[in-house]
Amino acid sequence: MKNQNKMRTMKKLRLTFVSGLFLCLLTTSFVSAQNKYETVKVKAPFSMQPIKVFVYPDKDFPITDFGAVPGGDTDNTKAIAAAIEACNQAGGGRVVVPDGIWLTGPVHFKSNVNLHLEENAVLSFTDNPSAYLPAVMTSWEGLECYNYSPLLYAFECENVAITGKGTLKPKMNTWKVWFKRPQPHLNALKELYTKASTDVPVVERQMAEGENHLRPHLIHFNRCKNVLLDGFKIRESPFWTIHIYMCDGGIARNLDVRAHGHNNDGIDLEMTRNFLVEDCVFDQGDDAVVIKAGRNQDAWRLDTPCENIVIRHCKILKGHTLLGIGSEISGGIRNVYMHDCTAPNSVMRLFFVKTNHRRGGFIENIYMKNVTSGSAQRVLEIDTEVLYQWKDLVPTYEERITRINGIHMENVTCDSADAIYELKGCEKLPVKNVSIKNVQVGTVKKFVKRVSHVENVTEKKVRYQKLEQQEK
Repeated sequence: MKNQNKMRTMKKLRLTFVSGLFLCLLTTSFVSAQNKYETVKVKAPFSMQPIKVFVYPDKDFPITDFGAVPGGDTDNTKAIAAAIEACNQAGGGRVVVPDGIWLTGPVHFKSNVNLHLEENAVLSFTDNPSAYLPAVMTSWEGLECYNYSPLLYAFECENVAITGKGTLKPKMNTWKVWFKRPQPHLNALKELYTKASTDVPVVERQMAEGENHLRPHLIHFNRCKNVLLDGFKIRESPFWTIHIYMCDGGIARNLDVRAHGHNNDGIDLEMTRNFLVEDCVFDQGDDAVVIKAGRNQDAWRLDTPCENIVIRHCKILKGHTLLGIGSEISGGIRNVYMHDCTAPNSVMRLFFVKTNHRRGGFIENIYMKNVTSGSAQRVLEIDTEVLYQWKDLVPTYEERITRINGIHMENVTCDSADAIYELKGCEKLPVKNVSIKNVQVGTVKKFVKRVSHVENVTEKKVRYQKLEQQEK
């Protein structure tokens, strides 16, 4: 009898163990099934892996459920943070911003969160600098530091998105005052540059102090994976508008971006890989699409190139440069392809590769194809000595020359330009292998071309209709 009871007990234990194991396997399958991805294949003149797009769980977290109040007067920072936290804890989904004006401070993302802006929803960001403290780990023009929080910030997140037909619209009164560069601001830049150049730890580079006035980015996604920006509008920005920094994989599409302030680049991809920008409209106070890779010693430390970037079917209504490479390129830039884009009005440069003797790094395999434009100062320019305000502000701690090899422009039309191309390489390390094919310009106002310190320039069917004057 005892033996029979013992056998029954053992049988129950085995069944319990097997049932538990089966339940565990089911749970594991369920969890892994949550992380579903679609893939987007991108054609380019270089090998590029398909881009993963996270399929967000079908769960919504309206910010009104967490106490958000519309109207533009109530601070909804805590309500939005609570909605993001709940969404993240539930395994992901959409944090929904409904129709209306919603005042907020910084929005900090967590993994698997899609901030969804419904049509006619406006996120109105305060311009009170104290709202963006405590400082967070970010960067300023290629130098890492702790600064005011970006208005929308993600750090070391996986699967983060901003989607929908709504609008991001910061208040600008304070930031417009900060656009100026008085002496305290220049002193702060010098301090940050010196600390980065002498390997001071990033945590000791506290820049959100006094009258430093280093403005925050609008969107800054830092060290993230699988980024999606889709469908929304941007109206003005304190600093760089969209900054994708050291990220792996993502898409920016169907965006309507307008920001005409100081340093208002459209989108900056820095030390980022496997990224697609498509079907966007940029109307900028600075460059439109910019590829970067950090500055000097800081980027040499991080050793992370920017690579495998495709920009297609975009319209640039206004901007200094349609496609800018640099000048922060110290980590190296390779495999960039812009095609089938338009700049119907005017830009200073269609395609601008810029660096200087402090940068080092490399630039290789950069392509522009099938582009139409209105007027430009230069259709293509390479300049190896671009220093801006840094020229006299700080010394050269170490000289490193940038290796440039493989710049390609094909099928480009431009109504008028001061010059078709100007290539200014470095005598110590000349630029190599530049190809310019089928470029048509209506009126050339100053000169056709100038080339110095460049090896192997291939020109084919570069034409213009009228030359107004020939500069010596």
